[in-house]
Amino acid sequence: MSELITRMKRRGLTSCYIAFDVAVIASLLFLAGLLYVHVYGESVVKHHPEKLVLQESSILMASDGTVLRKIPLPESGYRKAARLEEMPKLLVDTFLAVEDRRFYHHQGLDYTGIARALFNNALRMEVSEGGSSITQQLARNLYLNRDKNMLRKLNEASIALALEKRLSKHDILELYLNQIYMGEGQYGVKAAAEHYFGIADLKELDIMQIAALAGIPKGPSIYNPGEQTELSAQRRALVLDIMHQQGLITGEEMTAALHEEYQRPAVVKEKKVGASYIDAALTEASQLLGKPKQELQSAGYTIVTGMNMKAQGVLEETFLKPELFPPSGKSQQVESAMAIVDHRSGEVVALTGGRNPSSGDLNRAIVDARQPGSAFKPIIDYGPALESGMFSPDSMLPDQKMTYGSYKPENLNGAYRGLVTMRMALQQSINAPAVWLLKQVGIAKASEFSAKLGIKLPKEDRNLSIALGGLHVGVSPLKMAQAYSVFANGGVFREAHMVRQIKDSKGNVIYEHQSNPHQVISPYTAEQMTSMLRSVVNDGTGKRARMNRPVAGKTGTTQLDLPGISRKGNRDLWFVGYTPEWTGAVWMGFDRTDKDHYMMAGSGMAAALFSEVMSKALEGR
Repeated sequence: MSELITRMKRRGLTSCYIAFDVAVIASLLFLAGLLYVHVYGESVVKHHPEKLVLQESSILMASDGTVLRKIPLPESGYRKAARLEEMPKLLVDTFLAVEDRRFYHHQGLDYTGIARALFNNALRMEVSEGGSSITQQLARNLYLNRDKNMLRKLNEASIALALEKRLSKHDILELYLNQIYMGEGQYGVKAAAEHYFGIADLKELDIMQIAALAGIPKGPSIYNPGEQTELSAQRRALVLDIMHQQGLITGEEMTAALHEEYQRPAVVKEKKVGASYIDAALTEASQLLGKPKQELQSAGYTIVTGMNMKAQGVLEETFLKPELFPPSGKSQQVESAMAIVDHRSGEVVALTGGRNPSSGDLNRAIVDARQPGSAFKPIIDYGPALESGMFSPDSMLPDQKMTYGSYKPENLNGAYRGLVTMRMALQQSINAPAVWLLKQVGIAKASEFSAKLGIKLPKEDRNLSIALGGLHVGVSPLKMAQAYSVFANGGVFREAHMVRQIKDSKGNVIYEHQSNPHQVISPYTAEQMTSMLRSVVNDGTGKRARMNRPVAGKTGTTQLDLPGISRKGNRDLWFVGYTPEWTGAVWMGFDRTDKDHYMMAGSGMAAALFSEVMSKALEGR
């Protein structure tokens, strides 16, 4: 008997020891958990301050206000933020009533709500309620993934407590209402209001619309009003009932809202034009603000450009017509690029870097990579000669075969006239007089003239071959249009630009283009050059550029110059010209020129393309 009692005592002591050990371990685990909850959230919030600055989609607009592109966020959606003060009180109160009624009475964790959710889940034998506060939802959305496990919930609680210490209730609620996913790629109530109801001012939302928005977060894919399903209608009705129960609306208002039918606004599609233009405008805006392009795209900027929608549309439609271009090569098609500048303002009204470009493609309109050929003569030969005061359009120039050291330029057809006027030399694009003229004016003086028009030549181009457009690197169509725009503008330089204005996410203007026109060459030089360039179009090599208004311009061709290939083969075809309104530059050629990829067509095709685009783009002006 005594042995039995002894055993029982031992067992009792062992159980006590085990219970004590378990209690100690549980206490330690509890203390460790408390420490973890305190330290983890603070560390996460402290080391990731960027999470508290919400990214917003930047928007690019054409000159007439047309939205060209809403740039998607990294999560492939759109966000437009609003201050809490911009939101109607009923909207804010409804979200609180639906998502977190005790928001102003807890410090991140609603223990009453959690207990209620646990009780209801136990009754139903399923996880149907989460009990997460608005702060917890914000913590999860900003810092965590959507995995459902105990560690995630612990981390969520920890971050929520840290957010409550660091931010005011006002800031937490504002962040939440701007961060929450609202279905169909929309983030935040402002983006959702515009998307689902076409309403930009949140204070214009009616009761039904507010109920619809407040019902979305529980199931963005099934409860958003755009789905127009029974589920979304039921959810909206449930929210209206909550609004009534909480005293936010009257019974009459609830009944009226229940009977209000949802009408989806007309879809305002982004204009799918201007891929090259938009890429170039973003690059320009990035340089203007001194910010990386990625940051620029997700900072909520509104970038207004000088794009003329009609001109850009005409340009892109015209570039889709294969009959306007030379035949394709063995494995490449002939590419082309064009830039059009309003020389009266400097705004780039239209631009394309290829025949059918996509965002991110090579933008041939802005890359300095092609030889301009004879289209460079007005910039480097005839313009400097007129500006020097030593020559006029009627000056006689020698058209003879000459040698300049190792450089031996030739006329294309091998014919020499002896003497020609400057006007005739430019009109017929004769090489010999152009080189002689550059020699007389001097390469240094001519280079200074070119720089005044926006084309600065490197030291490698300090030679006479530039007289015929043989450049070390090359130029872009945009730079050629910029240069000719000075002739069109009476000798006044206005910087070619795409960005007219930039506003930040709050609507403040942070950049506005300030026109700084300045006289860089004499009005006489510009006037005489325009007269000579009109002769080129009316009676010379640029006849195919003629249209129903005055046109001045110059063709340009660079030869293939490959062994065993006809001398009639060409690498680059150009036409640069202007009307009283706009200046445009066209380039054609292969990206990689070789024995299987060159053109037999002449620069008349570039002139014809210029005429096709400009005549339609300027209709009605």
